[in-house]
Amino acid sequence: MNDSQKPMSGLVARLTHVARQFVAFFGVGVVAAIVHYGLLVGLVEIFFYDPVSATLAGYVAGGVVSYVLNRLYTYEAERGHLEAGWRFAVVAGIGFGMTWLLMAFFTRWLGWHYLLSQVLTTGIVLVWSFGAHKYWSFRDRS
Repeated sequence: MNDSQKPMSGLVARLTHVARQFVAFFGVGVVAAIVHYGLLVGLVEIFFYDPVSATLAGYVAGGVVSYVLNRLYTYEAERGHLEAGWRFAVVAGIGFGMTWLLMAFFTRWLGWHYLLSQVLTTGIVLVWSFGAHKYWSFRDRS
């Protein structure tokens, strides 16, 4: 490989690594979403909770799962649990607020079904949380 190809191979390696991390983050998100959505549906359909309140309970439960699994499988964290934990909580708190606002907007103001609203909300919060956790909570080594 000549010198002109080295920057390109570094870029490809970096993009490949970020893509692998995003796939891991997505997989962890699927597990966390099963917890989140399971609690959401159970609270709404069985216990007749308001969808916004139910989704916030699910968000917290899914968040705990997300922290543990992302710490283990997604990021090569430079920060210890104490430092990463409070940062994770800040990002999760912002995501909690985003979830509350978006779900209230979609279900109460627009009148959309709570599951459709939750799917859209999940997608928006997913993008926010991946970047915030990668570059701030865990400060990934890569």
